[in-house]
Amino acid sequence: MDYTALAELLYPQVTKTVADWETAYPPRNLPEGARVTRFAPSPTGFMHLGGLYGSLLDERMAAGGGVFYLRIEDTDMERKVEGGVDQILGALAAFGLAYDEGPLPGGGEKGAYGPFCQSQRKEIYHSFAKHFVQRGHAYPCFCTKDELSSMRQKQQERKDNFGYYGEYAVHRNAALTEVEAALTAGIPFTLRLRSQGDPKRRIRKPDLLRGVMELPENDQDMILLKSDGLPTYHFAHLVDDFLMRTTHVIRAEEWLPTFPVHHELFQLSGIEPPQYLHTPQIMKLDGGSKRKLSKRLDPEASVSFYLEQGYPVQAVLWYLMSILNSGFEEWMAKNPDANWRDYPFNAGNIGASGALFDPAKLNDVCKNVMAGYTADEVFTGLLDWSSVYLPDFSIRIQNHADKVRAALAIGRGGPKPRKDIALFSELPDYLSFLFDDTFKVSDDMPSCMTAALWEQCVSHFCDSYDPGDDAEVWFGKVKAVAGNIGFAPDTKEYKKDPAAWPGHAGDVSMALRVAVTGRRQSPDLCEIMRVLGKDSVTRRLSAIGTCLSL
Repeated sequence: MDYTALAELLYPQVTKTVADWETAYPPRNLPEGARVTRFAPSPTGFMHLGGLYGSLLDERMAAGGGVFYLRIEDTDMERKVEGGVDQILGALAAFGLAYDEGPLPGGGEKGAYGPFCQSQRKEIYHSFAKHFVQRGHAYPCFCTKDELSSMRQKQQERKDNFGYYGEYAVHRNAALTEVEAALTAGIPFTLRLRSQGDPKRRIRKPDLLRGVMELPENDQDMILLKSDGLPTYHFAHLVDDFLMRTTHVIRAEEWLPTFPVHHELFQLSGIEPPQYLHTPQIMKLDGGSKRKLSKRLDPEASVSFYLEQGYPVQAVLWYLMSILNSGFEEWMAKNPDANWRDYPFNAGNIGASGALFDPAKLNDVCKNVMAGYTADEVFTGLLDWSSVYLPDFSIRIQNHADKVRAALAIGRGGPKPRKDIALFSELPDYLSFLFDDTFKVSDDMPSCMTAALWEQCVSHFCDSYDPGDDAEVWFGKVKAVAGNIGFAPDTKEYKKDPAAWPGHAGDVSMALRVAVTGRRQSPDLCEIMRVLGKDSVTRRLSAIGTCLSL
C-alpha cells in the first residue's frame, strides 16, 4: 500500500503538517515543575458533581505557577445539549473555579492555545489524521451501521470479544483502488487506527494515584475521525493535550479501560504522553451498599442542585476538598481563619477507593460554614440566592435590609455561634417571623398556660417590657411575670415541688416565644423582640389567644 497516496486521496485539502501546528502551539514558558491541567467536559447535559470534583482537583494541581484551562469537548453532535456550554461556564463561575484559559461567557475566549471548543479545531485534527495515514497507522472504513450491527451479532454468537479487530476489520487491508472507488461513489467513511497491539502482551503505565498499572495492549482499530470529520475522544485527546501542552490529565477511573488505546496513540505518534491521575468515582450509600452517584437516580448528582438549594459555595468546596485530601479537614480545624486555598494540597493523599459522598456530613459542613459568616455575609449570600430563585423575597429583604441584618446577627459570632442554618433556602422560613404576612404559629403553647393565665401574663409583661433592656433585665422581668401569675419564678424552686406550682418562669418564656415567633425554638427571644419592636410584640402577644385554644 502506498500510504502517502492514500493520505492524499483521503485528505487532499490538508496542507498544514503536524510540524506546522507544533510551531503554532509552542511549549509554554512556565516555571520549573509547573503543571498544566484541563477540565474537559462535554456539553451533553447537566454538570455532574463529579465534574466539579474533577475541576477542583485540576485547579488545585495547577496552582502555584501552572495553568488550568477549560476545553469543551463538543464533537458528539447527537448528544450535544442546547445551552450545555453555558451551564458549564455558569457552574464554574458560581463555585469560584476560575480557569486561566478557555471559552468565555457570551462568546470569545482567552488564552493563546485555542480554539478551546473541539468542534472548531477540525483543521488541526485532519492534519494529524493525514499524518497517521501517511505512516500506515490509520485507514478508512466504509462499514455501514447495519454491517457493524451484523458483525456484533456474529461476535455474540461466536462468543468473541466485541469490537473492530482482526478478521472483523474488513477494510483494514483494502487496496488503494477499492478506497478510490468508494470515495468516488460518495460512500462516507470513518478513519480507524491500524492497531499494532496484542492483548496477550501487557503494558506498564504509571498513574499518579495508583502507581504502575499493568494492562493488556489494545488490539481494537478504534475510530479516530467519525464520518462527519470530527474526532472521537481518543484522537482529540492525543492532539489537544499535546498541542495545548497539558502536563497532567486528571480524569475519572471510568476512563481506565481506554488507557491502552491512548498509550498506543501516543506511542505511534512519537509524542511524549502527559502524566495521568485517575480519580475514584463519587459513591453514595444505598441501603447497606455503595453505588456510583447517578445522574438518573440522585438529584444531588447535579451541580445545579446545590445552587438551587442554596448550599454555601464555600461549604461544598470544603467538603469536596475533604474527600479529595484526607488531611484537609484537620488542617481547617487547626487554621479556621485561613483561606482554604492555602491548604498544602498533595495528590498523594487522594484515596484510591471510591470517594463516599455523605449528604449528612455535607450538611454539617454547611452549618459550620454558615455559623462562621457575619450577618452581612449571610445577608449577601441570601440576597444572591433569592434574586435568582425567590425574587419576591429578594425584593422584600432589600426593602427591610436593616431589620433582616439585625435578625441574622442574633446568636452570631462569639465562641459558640448558632448552628441551626445550613442552606440559604432555609432562611425565608427561618425569617418568617419578621413580617406579619409570613408570621404563623406552628407550635403549641405550654399546656400549663390557660387562657386566663395568658391574659394576665400579657398584661404584666406589656406593662414592664422595655426594648432597651439587656438579656438579664429582660429575663428578670419574665421571672416577675411568672410570680405575678402564680408560677414559680425560679425553675430550680419548681423542681423541688412541681405539684405546688402550675408552671415556672421557663413556661412563661416559652409561651412568649411561641406568641412572638410562632415556634418553640428560635434565636434569642429578647433580641428578636428588640428587632420586631414593641408595637409588633404587643400586637402578637394580644393576638395569640384568638389563634390558639388556650
